[in-house]
Amino acid sequence: MARKPVNPLAEALKQSLDYEELTNCMRCGFCQPACPTFTETGIEAASPRGRIALMKAVADGLMEPDQAFKDQLDLCLGCRACEPVCPSDVKYGHLLEQARDTIEEYAEHRPQVKLVRTVMLKHVFPKQKLMKLVGAGLATYQKSGLRWVARNAGIMKLFPENLRQMERILPDATPRGVVERIGEHYPAKGEPIARVAMFRGCLMDVLFTETNVNTVKLLSEAGFEVVIPRTQNCCGALHAHSGEQELARELARKNIRAFREAGVDYIVSNAGGCGALLMEYDHLLKDDPAYAEDAKWFAERVKDVSEMLYDIGRVPSFREPGMNNGEEKALTITYQDSCHLRNVMRASNAPRKLMREVKNVRYVELKNADKCCGSAGTYNLVQPEMSTQILDHKMEHVKATDARYLLTSNPGCLLQMKLGIERESISGSMQALHLVDFLYDRLEKKETGATS
Repeated sequence: MARKPVNPLAEALKQSLDYEELTNCMRCGFCQPACPTFTETGIEAASPRGRIALMKAVADGLMEPDQAFKDQLDLCLGCRACEPVCPSDVKYGHLLEQARDTIEEYAEHRPQVKLVRTVMLKHVFPKQKLMKLVGAGLATYQKSGLRWVARNAGIMKLFPENLRQMERILPDATPRGVVERIGEHYPAKGEPIARVAMFRGCLMDVLFTETNVNTVKLLSEAGFEVVIPRTQNCCGALHAHSGEQELARELARKNIRAFREAGVDYIVSNAGGCGALLMEYDHLLKDDPAYAEDAKWFAERVKDVSEMLYDIGRVPSFREPGMNNGEEKALTITYQDSCHLRNVMRASNAPRKLMREVKNVRYVELKNADKCCGSAGTYNLVQPEMSTQILDHKMEHVKATDARYLLTSNPGCLLQMKLGIERESISGSMQALHLVDFLYDRLEKKETGATS
């Protein structure tokens, strides 16, 4: 009797997947109501429980990792909302990354896809100088008249609708990041509480430079001496979520060296997606004897800026501009959680507490704020149909708040919320902002100890 040919991917998955973690799943179903793709489809295989069952079936040799198997893993947003509600504490996110990393080793991409992945993941995102060139190129496109030509000459119609929509809501780019704006060191106002290092990010420092600058100034106002290590690089989150684990580890090692040399008490992130991976550097490098201890040191010090401001620092005084207590109608705001800030960093309370510190502002809790908005890194680019479906349902709840400002704590979420506002044609009555920018604009005293 002829032996069944060995499937190399199936064998590799058996070796890479944490079998003990797979068997920890009790199939209780608590994860299903928390899962956006299960909520949208109602399909068992599109839930965390279902995907774990698929992975275990492959590991047990009961099924082949065919295209349908890969498609279900690709459909997952990686929001990890299943983890906080899991009674068995299954690390679903780690299983997903193990599977995607192994699948990527055997993937056969179309030439154009392979080229884009190679250029962006291996050469652009990891290198700050190239990111600055991206910022310069985008800034030229936005300010030279090329954007007007592209939109009015019909050039943008050559692109898919989701890319056309994203182009419309991109913020102004710049090659001058936070270090170029305010330097590598920023003093604390008053008696220093701690010395902290700011993680500036890659895209964050190109598209949201003002948010990075405002982050540093808020930290200074709250009593922190801030340093910005120049040799830091991309956190590696996009790589880890795209099946490029070894590239993520390489970036992690460089960041650990940069921040360890800075001699800081805390490492501060203002992007939930970045902060979540930074906090898991110890897991990422657990099998690297040269970096395991330093990775643990690093991970233990990662905090979101909201935690630093509210839980550790001296909370600044905030007031809505032009309003006096009780004299005008309070401004209504709401908040969309960053999935990784909430589900991995477990820091959903500090942002809400800070918002309630702003005088003359009425905070309205967004229904299902803990559900993913559909951004999820590059998900809205590679899974536009599901991403848009999730976003449109999210916007139904957003509009119900009647808020003037829709706040969030992650650049991807912020762009997705801007896209939702654009799609709903409500930009005249609602604006999406990063929490940091909203707070900085409402500081009662703007003197921050240095000039920008």
